[in-house]
Amino acid sequence: MNSPNGSPAAPAASLSPGSAPAPAKGSWRLLLTHIRPRKWTLVGGGLLGFVGGMSGLAEPLVAKSVIDAFGSGASLVAPIVTLTVLVLFGAAVSAAAAYILERTAESIVLDARLRLVGRMLRLRVPDVDRLKPGDLISRVTADTTLLRAVCTSGVTNGITALFMLAGCLALMAVMDAVLLGVTLGVLVVVGATALFVFPRIGRATTQAQEALGEMGAVLDRALQAFRTVKAAGAEARETEAVRGAANRAWRKGVTAAGWSAIAGTSTWLGVQLSFLAVLGVGGVRVASGTLEVSSLIAFLLYLFYLTGPIAMLVEGATQLQTGLAAVTRMREVEELDVEPLDDPAPRTGSAPAALALADVRFGYDADRSPALDGVSFEIAAGHMTALVGPSGAGKSTIFALLERFYEPTSGTITLDGADLRDIPLSELRAMIGYVEQDTPVLAGSLRENLVFGAPGVTDEELDEVVARTQLADLVARLPEGLATQVGHRGLMLSGGERQRVAIARALLRRPRVLLLDEATSQLDAVNELRLRDVIEEVSGSTTVLVIAHRLSTVTRAERIVVLEAGRVRASGTHAELVHGDELYRELATTQFVVGEEAMAAEGAE
Repeated sequence: MNSPNGSPAAPAASLSPGSAPAPAKGSWRLLLTHIRPRKWTLVGGGLLGFVGGMSGLAEPLVAKSVIDAFGSGASLVAPIVTLTVLVLFGAAVSAAAAYILERTAESIVLDARLRLVGRMLRLRVPDVDRLKPGDLISRVTADTTLLRAVCTSGVTNGITALFMLAGCLALMAVMDAVLLGVTLGVLVVVGATALFVFPRIGRATTQAQEALGEMGAVLDRALQAFRTVKAAGAEARETEAVRGAANRAWRKGVTAAGWSAIAGTSTWLGVQLSFLAVLGVGGVRVASGTLEVSSLIAFLLYLFYLTGPIAMLVEGATQLQTGLAAVTRMREVEELDVEPLDDPAPRTGSAPAALALADVRFGYDADRSPALDGVSFEIAAGHMTALVGPSGAGKSTIFALLERFYEPTSGTITLDGADLRDIPLSELRAMIGYVEQDTPVLAGSLRENLVFGAPGVTDEELDEVVARTQLADLVARLPEGLATQVGHRGLMLSGGERQRVAIARALLRRPRVLLLDEATSQLDAVNELRLRDVIEEVSGSTTVLVIAHRLSTVTRAERIVVLEAGRVRASGTHAELVHGDELYRELATTQFVVGEEAMAAEGAE
């Protein structure tokens, strides 16, 4: 992505793709930050799951009493009823626990998404200029979804499984310590294998999520320039680019699945080997008379029961590695600087403001020439000032600094004598109406776009601005008037209509300063002339700073500032500059005149 002056922006350091690091300690803290507000609900769900699991621990003991009753000829009614009640009770409690945990996990995911979106929309413009929107969207959607599994399988179920495992091992120790030793000997060996596998699952998952983010970024690029892709016949190339990222995500996902399969198989193998070992050792002890058959059967039931908690622990550890990989990517966004969260400032509607730049210097990249190199000039309140100069002279950069999208490296910018850095951002931006060069229009209705910067305007104010900006005919022509949907990026509107919408949107804010970056470049001659009159009219109630390449707009400005290579070359009126500055004279006789001739030809047609 290029910086506003056309220079390539520096790549993001913290969010750039590369080798996937292991989850850092900060990821654990961020995970706990998401879990902490709902910790007691998770604890409650975990306790219910623990109770449901512990009811199952009693089942082998009851089964032993059934077997003993067979041998002694006692009644089987009581133990069978007890066993049935335990099964039903355990099932009901476990179902309730599962619902509570899943519901809580969904709530944690919702909180994480809202928190991440709220932070993303407050990121500083330089960071967003360097990032890929598709990758940011992936962090809000795919990565946050993984938190659900972390909160259930990864945390709560894992803790519950530990308690169940401890209880099961305690009962097995009471029944026969020798057989317990045999069981633990096998499980320790298999457990060491699983511990070797878990970090690799996390690493592969992180790489898979990064590839998904890259795929989203590539697809977002193609969709943002959909018509350009089709006009260039580049569908196959863009599809191939998406396919490459998708294949990388697939390979890493398969790698993670393979390591997960190894971990799960190790668990199953450990239980099976333990069963064979216990069966062999236990059979010998039963044959020697040192162990009852019912005790061996009960121990084997506990051994099979042990499969559940161990599987939960393995799944929990796997999900925890997956979740930490996602949290690591979320943490990268959390660590970016954000603008202060100010309360929205009301529309000012007060007198026009004076602006002054004093020795302002700024550069997008330390390795390149500065975009502004000691720029100084003043703009009187209630006047129109034009910025002219060749491409890359720093005109749009000045607008970006006035909006505080970027901060100057040195020098000061003041508004009515107050340093912009001392004015709260919301208050500063409420004073400014900004019409960007590419005049973005958002998906939604025409009315939503017009009132986007001033949602509290009255219908009378809206109708007045619609009429002033020559949009009344458009509103009358649209099937649903102001309620008509304008399509993605306003594609249902022409370029000139989008410019008029952007100008109307800025005027509805009743700004003290109006910034117009080539705001009439796509208008036909008639509408350009009318809007030029509107801009000249509003310059009495607001300060207008315009970037223009049309001579008609420039000559109406009360002051013209000529920029070249990030410096103020000259300033004055049109007549003064034509006679006193060679660059301006060249612009006036080539670029400006060509623009006027094209506009006149367009009007003649």
